[in-house]
Amino acid sequence: MVGRTKKRSTDDDLERDDDLDMDYAEVDVEPTERHREKKPKISPYRITKGESYMSDDQLRHFNNILVQWKHELMEEVDHTITEMKEAGVLADPNDRATQEETFNLELRTRDRERKLIKKIDEAIQQIRDKEYGYCEACGIEIGIRRLEARPTATLCIDCKTLAEIQEKRA
Repeated sequence: MVGRTKKRSTDDDLERDDDLDMDYAEVDVEPTERHREKKPKISPYRITKGESYMSDDQLRHFNNILVQWKHELMEEVDHTITEMKEAGVLADPNDRATQEETFNLELRTRDRERKLIKKIDEAIQQIRDKEYGYCEACGIEIGIRRLEARPTATLCIDCKTLAEIQEKRA
């Protein structure tokens, strides 16, 4: 099935494709069983006037986000295990190769998610210790909106930008 999706642009794309005037790109879109039901996302935190940074309500909000995210990742792991156990041995070598490649990609994805789960656990522990939301490098507030975009963030935007610049130079 071919669908139309909005093309995401980065600064690098814009520099390379100055003459390209395309808003949509044709891509193959296949529905997967894994995305059969969408769970409601936690709504953004509403800061009340005079509320202190990382109040108990804010910590509870981010804990809920992190716990839900971890739960979703763990469901993906369970689904992958079940899928791999149920897979039969295919007689056709091409089918077997396709199945093996699919499993390899799935396992690589799960490995990345395993590392993400570790970061989520660390963030949950920081919430318990009431150290969540502060930059590891300079100690200032990371910011509610940045944490909602990346709940496992450990650096403020300035320190993260500096780290990325230094990484590019290395």
